Amino acid sequence: MKVLLVSDAGSIHTKRWASSLKDAGVDIALFSITPYADGFYEAKGIKLYTFDLFAYKKTQNLHRKSKILRITAPLKAHSAAVKCLKRILKKEKPDILHAHYATSYGLVAALAGYHPFILSVWGSDIYEFPGKSALNRMAVKFMLKRADRVLSTSMAMARETARYYRGDIGITPFGVDTDVFRPLRKQEREDKTIVFGTVKTLSWKYGIDLLLRAFASVIGRIGELLPPENRTGVRLIIAGKGADRQQLEKLADDLGISSRVAFLGEVMHEDIPGIYSGMDVAVFLSRAESFGVSAVEAMACGVPVIASDADGFREILDDGAGVIVPREDIEAAADAMLKLASDGEYRKTLAAKGRARAEDRYDWQENVRMMTDEYRNILNRMSGAGPETHKG
Repeated sequence: MKVLLVSDAGSIHTKRWASSLKDAGVDIALFSITPYADGFYEAKGIKLYTFDLFAYKKTQNLHRKSKILRITAPLKAHSAAVKCLKRILKKEKPDILHAHYATSYGLVAALAGYHPFILSVWGSDIYEFPGKSALNRMAVKFMLKRADRVLSTSMAMARETARYYRGDIGITPFGVDTDVFRPLRKQEREDKTIVFGTVKTLSWKYGIDLLLRAFASVIGRIGELLPPENRTGVRLIIAGKGADRQQLEKLADDLGISSRVAFLGEVMHEDIPGIYSGMDVAVFLSRAESFGVSAVEAMACGVPVIASDADGFREILDDGAGVIVPREDIEAAADAMLKLASDGEYRKTLAAKGRARAEDRYDWQENVRMMTDEYRNILNRMSGAGPETHKG
């Protein structure tokens, strides 16, 4: 079985899907509308084709102020990308064309007119992109209608997708390798410091500012909560890069907590389990979250999780697998952080529940098998055969 993916070559999500599907025996090729120079795909034996859509847009619109030209330049760029994709399809002759992300990637794939065509929605392409304009909504509906199968990483996102699509939507979670993301032995801290932490992009959407304010509240209240003989220090680890880092560092200074906050910057994916092993509690106060793989990673590492009630987190942490707090409610977040800081047995209970949830629902190898089942089923359906489902 050969599958041509249309996805961002630089995305860690694309890398994981492409390499894992290749390891599962699927012949994978990749078309990216953004350039990618790293040797990752070559090392994996995956053919990579690229078309720089956004650079092409600029060349079409260079030094031109006409409104008509500003509109037609993107159309010309997408048309050129479609022609490029059609040449690749003619060369590769894949059994399935699978686009990830219902914006430019999905549009270029949909316009290629190739079938069977699968479209996977990722998050902002469904939660944010259609709301920006009527034209965007029309584009999303067009892409979804052209697809022979639509996939989502979560039930919550499938419900949002159903606003623009009337067909059945498959669920293919983006989980974690539970052999890599696993509980590691924690070094006992002599000062009994409780370490909170998060691994997220530093942007307004992910609520790092809320976390800093909640942590400041924890510092101010923890002395009142515990008797002197049981008082403990607290620290906060923030891992991730983003445009808001300077602003967030200033906020930590303004709140008087910068001495207890460590901004680690960008971390490699393979280093994330080690980052989580240094935390006692992981906190994710996102204002929006379509799935929440960061929470799954922490849970798999045996770290208790506090998260906002964004759609994706509610689905992951249902039935007591973690603590859910209302979005934008800083004091509710601080209350939950204080509860976990002061109750070691509660931390252990949540850690065990979170690890069990990650193993049960979000084991990456099982998620890959779910995707290959989707591939086999659509091929069977298109050929007139019945569905095939993975057993075991």
